[in-house]
Amino acid sequence: MIEAIMSIDREIMLFLQENVRNGILNPIMIFITTIGNTGAIWLILGAFLMFFKKHRKAGLYVILSVALCYVLNDMIIKEIVGRPRPFLSMPEIEVLVSKPGSFSFPSGHSCAGFAASYVLTKFYGRKGATAYILSVLIALSRPYVGVHYPSDIVVGAIIGTLGTMALYRWVYPYFSEKFSRKKA
Repeated sequence: MIEAIMSIDREIMLFLQENVRNGILNPIMIFITTIGNTGAIWLILGAFLMFFKKHRKAGLYVILSVALCYVLNDMIIKEIVGRPRPFLSMPEIEVLVSKPGSFSFPSGHSCAGFAASYVLTKFYGRKGATAYILSVLIALSRPYVGVHYPSDIVVGAIIGTLGTMALYRWVYPYFSEKFSRKKA
């Protein structure tokens, strides 16, 4: 099963490089992938929301969810799995951005985007769900620029979603209870 997934990953990477990349799309995808670096776009959005009392809780939850992604993805799972980046395993892959020094699996960009989008959807419904558009674009940009396999982004998105769902279930109720006790 894993060999089949890896084979599909390799085929998609080559297809993207040989048939999809072009002079118009390349700078757009480089920009999109760059705004996802370190979860920056989501952390900035979370910090911005915290300036407004009405949106402070949503901002805090976005930041906490992105932080959880960093811990799960970059500090735990990537280190355990140790999957090399596509450009290391496939020398024919041309990378369009700076080559990351970390492992490939799972994608932190995808994890952070889907975690933040889940929070925004929980707080703002359909309007918040529009964040998934940017999350998907950032996720798709990673294989396009040559730094992640497609399975990396899928698993990153799943981890971001499930991790944030777990926070909603077990951690965020504690925060809500703490905040409501302070007001009483």
